[in-house]
Amino acid sequence: MTPFDIGLIAILLLVVLILIGMPIGIGMLAVSFGAVAFIRNDTVAVRMMTQVANDSLEEYLFAVVPLFVLMGLLVTVSGVGKDTFDVFQRLLRRVIAGLGVATVFANAVFAAITGISIASATVFSRIAVPEMRRHGYSNRFSTGVVAGSSVLGMMIPPSLLMIVYAVLAEQSVGRMFLAGVGPGLLLAVAFTLTILVLAWGWRDVVFEAGDHAGYKDISLRQIVVKSIPILSLMVLVLGGLYGGFLNPTEAGAAGAFGAMVIALLRRSLDRKTFWTLLVETGQITVTVLFLILAATFFSRMLALSGVPRELSEWFLSGNIGPYGFLFAYILLIVALGCLIDSISIMLIVLPIALPIAQAAGLDLIWFGVITVISVEIGLLTPPFGLSVYTIKAAMDDPDLKVGEIFRGAMPFIFAMLVSLAIIVAFPPIATWLARL
Repeated sequence: MTPFDIGLIAILLLVVLILIGMPIGIGMLAVSFGAVAFIRNDTVAVRMMTQVANDSLEEYLFAVVPLFVLMGLLVTVSGVGKDTFDVFQRLLRRVIAGLGVATVFANAVFAAITGISIASATVFSRIAVPEMRRHGYSNRFSTGVVAGSSVLGMMIPPSLLMIVYAVLAEQSVGRMFLAGVGPGLLLAVAFTLTILVLAWGWRDVVFEAGDHAGYKDISLRQIVVKSIPILSLMVLVLGGLYGGFLNPTEAGAAGAFGAMVIALLRRSLDRKTFWTLLVETGQITVTVLFLILAATFFSRMLALSGVPRELSEWFLSGNIGPYGFLFAYILLIVALGCLIDSISIMLIVLPIALPIAQAAGLDLIWFGVITVISVEIGLLTPPFGLSVYTIKAAMDDPDLKVGEIFRGAMPFIFAMLVSLAIIVAFPPIATWLARL
């Protein structure tokens, strides 16, 4: 067999191993080791794996992963999410379906200080859904809004998926963060328009009963007080990063420290809670870094086999062309999103797709934004839909059906697809800020 044949067999074998339930990181390491051993020999395979373990994890940049994860967890326990929702609820209560719009804007702001979609889904399912239900909104709409807007957590910087993409594509984390601003705002606007269209055209979908509940009055002083922690963290992290005062790792450290100070001042962080958050941060970090290690080995195995080079020539020499490849790539990612989680999709697909995108002359920053949005659609699509199941678990309501949340999220999937098409048609939405 030729190295190309061995590479293709390795890809197919990895898919089979994933389908039968093997952990993706272990599957990647196993097929990569076996393929390199067949292409060269066992000694080369062992040396390559040890070299990959050293090269892929020794970078200073990887310290950004636990720091941003810890910041997100500290923000979640500090009550900042509830304050954010309270502020936007007060400002938008007179707008039709104002609580839905408030949830989108609160999620957008919360995303700017967490970077994890699941954290957004957990927080706002407990804050926004009960409040919307109290004001006569349907269960389907309330949970759908939270599920849909939670994806902003991985688009608006800082974003864990952006960090993973930057590492795999060897791009600047700071530039990837900047590239997420425009598309993140576009998604927030698209979600808002979706809510308004539903409220005007399909009121039965949005409202289950009349709104006879009272709103908690919040004075201007209270709005300012509730906004200070949110704005302080945004200025500290994003201002320091984009102002050139901090690199991504330093910005993560500053953000984690700032979030810890807020949690301590609010007395929402005791010793036991802090230890639990540190353990959870460690678990998430180890999982992500192990997957990156496995993906790096997988990528080097594919490069040795020549699969990316052959696929590049096939895509670009035929009638498909760069945009035909891009269309097929998006379809593949959305389909995979129905089956496996976001980071795993990127780690499997990017080692194959990045050389093709580079050979096609596509901007890798723009390509990264498209990748993240496509992957995030998978958080809302059945049967996997991680955000949907997170909301179901967080709500602890036996009468709430998973299918109802999926139906509520469908309009927001459509909004994401439209936004994705706009970004594909107009790349500067993603690239103009990153190029400054």
